[in-house]
Parts: sequence; C-alpha cells; structure tokens
Amino acid sequence: MPIRRRDLLLPLLLGPLAPLPPAHAQARPIRLIVPYPAGGPLDIAARALAERVRDSLGPVVVENRPGAGGNLGADLVAKAAPDGHTILMGAVATHAINPWLYSKIPYDPIRDFTPITRVAQVPNVLVMNVEVANRLGIRDLATLVAYAKANPGKLNFGSGGNGSAGHLAGELLESQAGVFLVHIPYPGGPAAQLALLSGQVDLNFDNLAAASANIKAGKLVALAVTTAKRSAAMPEVPTIAEAGHALGLARFDIDTWFGLFGPAGLPPATTQRLNRAFTDALASPEFKARLATLLAEPAPMTAEAFAAFVRAERAKYETVVKLSGAKAD
Repeated sequence: MPIRRRDLLLPLLLGPLAPLPPAHAQARPIRLIVPYPAGGPLDIAARALAERVRDSLGPVVVENRPGAGGNLGADLVAKAAPDGHTILMGAVATHAINPWLYSKIPYDPIRDFTPITRVAQVPNVLVMNVEVANRLGIRDLATLVAYAKANPGKLNFGSGGNGSAGHLAGELLESQAGVFLVHIPYPGGPAAQLALLSGQVDLNFDNLAAASANIKAGKLVALAVTTAKRSAAMPEVPTIAEAGHALGLARFDIDTWFGLFGPAGLPPATTQRLNRAFTDALASPEFKARLATLLAEPAPMTAEAFAAFVRAERAKYETVVKLSGAKAD
C-alpha cells in the first residue's frame, strides 16, 4: 500500500506524544477517614502514611470527620461501598470502648468492618506530682499501692473525662490491686494534666507523649507504663504488670492503639493489597521517625491477626467499662 504524504506529515504536525502517566495516576483516590479533629496522633499518622503509600496505591486523601467520640467517622466508613476506596483510621475508642460506653452506636465494630492492619500503639504512663509523691513517701508502684490500701479514698486521680483511656486505666488498677481511688474527670487531657501539675490531683494515667516533657523536667514522676512491654522512648520505666506482679497486676495491659479498617465485605485480594502497602509503609525509616515524635511505636499485623486482636480488645473493655460505670450519653 503506497505511503501518502499526509501520513508522513501527521507526526510533525502533532508533535511528539506525551508519555503515558502511571496506571495509578488515573485511579480514583482512596479516602482515609480520620474520625477525630486534625492535629492529633491519628491525624498525623494518617497523613504520614498517605505520603508513604502514594507510589503503591496512588493518591490517598485524608478527611477529618470528628464527632460523637469517633462514632460519626466510623459510621461513614461502615456504610461505604466495599471497594477499597474508603477506609478508616479507627482506634481503641471506636472499636473497643465506645460499644460499651454509649448506650447505642450506629455501627457494629465487628460485623460492619474489615480489619486491614494495626498501625501503632501509644503507651500511657502512671504519673504523680513530684511534691505529692515525696510528701507521701511514694517512690514506685509498690509504695503507691501500699499507701492506697492503708488510706482508702485519700488518693485521687484525674482523667480527660468519664470513659477516657486514663479513667479506664485507673478503674482497672483499682479492681486488680484492690484499692479505692477517687476519680476526678476533667474536660480533656490537657485540663487533667494541668490539675496534676498544680497539685489538685495526686496522680494521672496520661499519654506518654503528653507527659514526657514534664517527666524529664522533674515535675512528674513516672511510676510505670500501662502497656505489656516497656516503651522504647523511656525504657527505664517499668510496666505496671512487671512492677505489680506480686500485687495482683501481672495481667495489666492498657494502651491507645489505632489501625486501618475497610467496610465489611472488602474482597480478600483488596484487603491483602492494602495490608501489604500499609505494612511496608510502617516499616519505612521515615514513618518510624514520624511516629517517634509522638512516642508511638509501629505495630503492624496481618489482617487476620488484627481481626482477632480487635475482638479480644472489645471483650476486654466490656469488663473495664462496666467496672467503671462510665456512660457517654
């Protein structure tokens, strides 16, 4: 077939063809719902992860949907299409505490979600006002429990509110150690910390990241961390379980964790693809460094292990919340 003149001129008229974009550049973005306000640990971790998975998953857009203790954002994902384009940065509150704290929530934390991976754990720490500890002769967890047993109701502890992680940790300590402490709820963690520093309360179960500066400054004494393992950020501080092994506290384990969930019915192949991309991101030095600023530690899991973990946490907090008598509504 003879070559026509216009066939030769066409490439010159059109110019060189632009390179094709990567396949995922055309993909619909993934919405990563954070059910809390911007600026908190979950939000910071979500945005750092979104950057790390861009090459493997394409664009991930973080959306803050706060309200009702995290329930509103969680419900949005529970009702989303199970196509992998809407996922949740859930937490111990949304999936283990709130089902027992609220008389009714709009989703089922087990049936309405597909667990993808746990992301991180943030230790909490039992801290005392240094002046109070010195005055009462409290040096460690053993002397705290001994004083509390000899003086029931004379020690109090503050928290960021009824049903907060700090409140529930205090209730669990009371139950397992057989002591009575007076709980004083405040409207948020910062207010509770200010009350502790000013001597209005004797002790708190505070977020390690929030308490660390005052511990290092000598204003607070760290008696123990609430997690099963010591924190890499403060390895010299024992766990409540090890320091209280002879005090009935050998099984004490409470922490703040968060992780990724899709809606129920997410196809197994999609779940595995998301798990692989996010766990790879969790292993990156850049993400570990970002978490270290929050004194949090990466805690990836397989989807199956994370599902079992969430079920166990939900069962654990049923007991703890009922012990506390706390209600959010």
